[in-house]
Amino acid sequence: RLIIKTIADVGLIGFPNAGKSTLINMLTNAHPKTGAYPFTTMFPTVGVLEYPDDFERITLADIPGLIEGASENRGLGHRFLKHVERCKVLLIMLDMEGTDGRDPLADFKVLVNELKLYKPGLIRKPELICANKMDEPNAAENLKTFKKTIKEKIYPISCVSDEGFKELKRALLAEVLKVRKQEDLE
Repeated sequence: RLIIKTIADVGLIGFPNAGKSTLINMLTNAHPKTGAYPFTTMFPTVGVLEYPDDFERITLADIPGLIEGASENRGLGHRFLKHVERCKVLLIMLDMEGTDGRDPLADFKVLVNELKLYKPGLIRKPELICANKMDEPNAAENLKTFKKTIKEKIYPISCVSDEGFKELKRALLAEVLKVRKQEDLE
């Protein structure tokens, strides 16, 4: 019996409507359903991100949106979180516009906390933070506020204008290659 341990190199984590499906749609050969309503994604979608100049490729998984209480199996919590376990690197995607009155900093804290509560080891996975929807009016101010608290590197992007895609793609590849190298040493 074949057991698949890894679903993808990178798992896209975020609240519903953070732009995970749109990003994977734009970066890879996968075409998940997108829509302006929560839980458009019901099952993980995996796509391949090609780096022809580097002769590399990585896989990205569009993990269905997490909500507060997912670690207690609220929403489709455990069904979603088990897929996160099977990714090497996490890309935490935030709606920096704060659509529907959301607070990107509060969303980030909830996502990190849900990962910790579900399985403490998940938070030790390498992670990148992606600030999406930077083309929206409140996004720049929200990012400025976010950076006052979160000191990690943040990758601002816009799926409307492709802003920030090049830097995000480079960072994803670098992080995945680090993990692969570490795995080779073990």
